[in-house]
Amino acid sequence: MKFNEIATISGKPGLYKILKPSRGGVILESMDEKKGKLIAGANHRVSVLAEISMYTMTEEGATPLENILKSIEKEFKGDVGLDADADADELKAFLKHVLPDFDEEKVYPSDIKKLVAWYKIIREHAPEVLEDQVENTEESKETEPEA
Repeated sequence: MKFNEIATISGKPGLYKILKPSRGGVILESMDEKKGKLIAGANHRVSVLAEISMYTMTEEGATPLENILKSIEKEFKGDVGLDADADADELKAFLKHVLPDFDEEKVYPSDIKKLVAWYKIIREHAPEVLEDQVENTEESKETEPEA
């Protein structure tokens, strides 16, 4: 699975795996134990994770969510040390550690909470997307026999 195969629906909790397009929208499967399916039509606001980013104070102005999630994985290996009722200061300190130049005026504590929740879902149900593709490419080169 890749980041462009995972979506979120505005107003609904959790993440969804994109199965395939349909006549009325797109067929999604929830990334939880229930594996419920639904068709997201034009009245749903579906966002693909590969297209989401967080505001930063850098020249680019934003950092892709994929890079942030991979940084969290590299740094914390699944144990972020935050729970669902963490206060705003804890959440900001966590993000400051992972993404030091995030824009504190545009990134709200609710955004950071969502980031942590999404990280936990991906870590549990699709951990392969958090691995760096560069490392996998280098490993496959090392294991290939030379001609």
